Amino acid sequence: MAELKTKGAEFTGMSNLSRKTEPRTGTVDAVLALLAQVCMVVAGILLVALIVIFGWLVFGRYVLNDTPTWVEQAALLMVVWITFLGGAAGVWAKAHLSIDFVREMMPPAICVPLRWLAVIGVIVFGAYLGWYGLELAQKTWQRSIPMLGFSEGWRAVPMSICGFLSVLFSLSHLAALFRGEDPAEG
Repeated sequence: MAELKTKGAEFTGMSNLSRKTEPRTGTVDAVLALLAQVCMVVAGILLVALIVIFGWLVFGRYVLNDTPTWVEQAALLMVVWITFLGGAAGVWAKAHLSIDFVREMMPPAICVPLRWLAVIGVIVFGAYLGWYGLELAQKTWQRSIPMLGFSEGWRAVPMSICGFLSVLFSLSHLAALFRGEDPAEG
């Protein structure tokens, strides 16, 4: 995959997931890296399934002249899972949305506190996402998704998983800052 390098930052897409987790040491980091990898594998499997069911939709609509009605609801559910699981893995790989280049252009006296602030911000956001995702799942569990028969709560479960995993991953990044390591370097 082609790399894009700028002053103080680089982007290699999701290859960051494996590249940035390799230098980490310790059992906790190994478990967190495994969790991030599981998120990516599940999201990848769901993406393949999404492509297959849309192929079935097109085949059913134009060849069989019988549109499968469940595909839209299944696709919506899969997209939610893919997005939130990929988002959690992105927090581990530090490939999530951020504006690093502004921070990295600052003098070290400002740059270091901004790194702390960014990690703490992700922890706070992840905690809210996890908590309210869990609350939403509980409140919608009794309803069922039309055409599928699954609980509506399954749409909110990945939101909660993403939030709690983001907190765990960010706590690891915070621990690296406490140890004097630069989590931006992996």
